[in-house]
Amino acid sequence: MVGIVVIGAGRWGNHLIRNVLEHPDAELVAVVDRDPERLAAVADKYQLDGRVILTTGWASVKPLPQVQAAIVATPATDHYETISQILDRGCHVLAEKPLTLDPQEAIALCHLAESKNLILSVDHTYLFNPAVERGAEVVNSGALGQLRYGYAARTHLGPVRRDVDVLWDLVIHDIAIFNRWLGESPTQVSATGEVWLQPTAEAAPRDLFPEGLADVAWATLTYPSGFRAQIHLCWCNPDKQRRLAVTGSQGTLVFDELSPSPLTLYRGYLDRTEAGDWNPSAVEPEAIATPAAEPLRRVFEGFLKSVRSQQPCDRSSGWVGVELVKVLRGLTESSSQGGVPVSIE
Repeated sequence: MVGIVVIGAGRWGNHLIRNVLEHPDAELVAVVDRDPERLAAVADKYQLDGRVILTTGWASVKPLPQVQAAIVATPATDHYETISQILDRGCHVLAEKPLTLDPQEAIALCHLAESKNLILSVDHTYLFNPAVERGAEVVNSGALGQLRYGYAARTHLGPVRRDVDVLWDLVIHDIAIFNRWLGESPTQVSATGEVWLQPTAEAAPRDLFPEGLADVAWATLTYPSGFRAQIHLCWCNPDKQRRLAVTGSQGTLVFDELSPSPLTLYRGYLDRTEAGDWNPSAVEPEAIATPAAEPLRRVFEGFLKSVRSQQPCDRSSGWVGVELVKVLRGLTESSSQGGVPVSIE
């Protein structure tokens, strides 16, 4: 049994608490949250007995010998300080995305974890989604032909975050999927956005969001191969979308999370006639079967496996988180300059 503390009992923290309680190889030692009402709600919701400590501070559970790992589900602005303290204590960490708001801080956390032989993981849940895994296989099989471009839309009506803008909240999922399917990371990015709801955001770092928190954003990722992806993000749009596609010379692969068949391969290409016209050919949509599984549960199981084996996971390691934070910072820099392209090193 791995003794675990969950820090942060908000919406995502509740999902993680449930997974800890349901796993036979994990023991929920404590839940930490600054809000006593949240702690009371968690105790009631999961019918926690007196063995699970409910506390408003990490310091009260830090000395407990049964604590081997911690799950951090606090606002991103708190991550660096919180995770540093946990690693210094000698505990493994599973952190909510993004790992930090600063690439250098993310790198420092990775080095700290390695120096102490500890696992540092980030819950990039989409990389554990069976449809995304299967999609990578389809792309790598060559079924799409020569890859040309990609696009994605991630919109909904709330929840609206107060610590980061819509880019930091949402685009990390699509970047992670594109990176996984393409097997490469962007070398150049650009972004623009609009602020409506929070022109002054007290809970957000002013140096990162001087004009407030963007509610809508458009991001462009350019990869070393020349592949380009464009992404639309918004948290105040009632037209809920969770759709991502990669288009090639022989077809398009679509991951639509809200569809009954989330992964579809649309085969087809344009064939030129003797008269010089272009006609659609070999058009054939194919639903790609994928097994049912809860991605977050698989993230947590992977974290436990890494803790036991002392081997980081190639999909959720801190270093994967570093690469994504670099891209996010580049997008933020571009947006603050009106959309100028920014190189990612």
